[in-house]
This record gives sequence, structure tokens and C-alpha cells, in this order.
Amino acid sequence: MVQTLNYLKESASQTAGPYVHIGLAPGAAGFDIYATELGRDITGPNAKGNRITVTGTVTDGTGAPVKDVLIEVWQANAAGIYPGKGEVEDGFRGWGRVVPDFESGKFSFETVKPGQVMGRNGRAMAPHLNLWLVSRGINIGLNTRMYFGDESDANEKDPVLNLVEQAHRRETLIARADGDSYHFDICLQGDGETVFFDV
Repeated sequence: MVQTLNYLKESASQTAGPYVHIGLAPGAAGFDIYATELGRDITGPNAKGNRITVTGTVTDGTGAPVKDVLIEVWQANAAGIYPGKGEVEDGFRGWGRVVPDFESGKFSFETVKPGQVMGRNGRAMAPHLNLWLVSRGINIGLNTRMYFGDESDANEKDPVLNLVEQAHRRETLIARADGDSYHFDICLQGDGETVFFDV
């Protein structure tokens, strides 16, 4: 007797909206359901290094702010060490969730400036934040990086930045520095689109 196998067809893809905030960052949506909301504290109170503030806006192809985006931040500590890859300060997670203000579309978070991380083949990567974005209308999360505008020497040698051939495209990954604050806008498409990585 010959047995026939029935295979299931792949389900259609679906975007993450429209309730990204409620499901992934309920406190930002006005729902006080957790004693401590997951992802609010990236560094913990014992992190060494320079405390910084990052601000910005995520915009769509028309330039309008995307107000229901969730940004996950992944980073090393000031010594360039990721949690799980070496010893870090007590309470340092190196991970957090950020959502913009529902009215203005602007986001802001505090962290410590990461150090250089050793990459493949022992090449140092410039200090950077890894960002993952999900929102209504995005089928697959988008991965990008934020480099620091006051780290030009390290940025020039960074192996990932140097994969981006056009200088004007590399600029979409570099935050503007103003003391201990950095401004980083993310454009999802159109003129000035931020470089996204297929990881």
C-alpha cells in the first residue's frame, strides 16, 4: 500500500499591527499590568561608562512619523562586552524596548555608550547600538545599527559600515552628537532610507 503525505501550505505573512504597543510594551500604551515592564532598563544602575540619551523619529516613505513602532535595542557595555559573552556589571542587560510618544512620534531612551566590540577575524567594530524595528505594515522585523557621530576614526575602520559602498548611505547609520545626547532618525523607505541589514 502506498501512503500519500499531505503537506500543509505555508500560511500568508501578516504584519505586526495595529496593537504593537499593547502587546509588546503595554505600559507605554497606558496599561499598568506589570510591576516591572520588560525592556525598560537597558543598563541597570551599576553600568560603568558615559550615560547618554538617544532621541529620534521613525518616519515612513512620505516623511510622516510612525507612532506605533517598537524598537528593540541590543548593545555591549562600555568595555565592549555583550551579556553572555563575558563578565558585565550586575544588572546590565544590554537589551531594551523603546516606543515613541503616541502624539509626536518621537522616541527617547537612556543608556551607556558602548565600547568597541571585537568582530570577526579580530577586527574591532566601532561603538554602535543594534536596533530591531517592528510595526504595522512591516512583515519582517527590520535590523539596523546606530553609530556615533563623535567616533569618526573608529567609524572609518568599522567592517560593517565599510560594507555600505555609498558614503551618503553610510550617513544614515550615524547619529548626530551633541554632548551626551545623540539624535538618530530612522527612515523606513524613500529618499534618505536608512540602511537595513539582512541578518
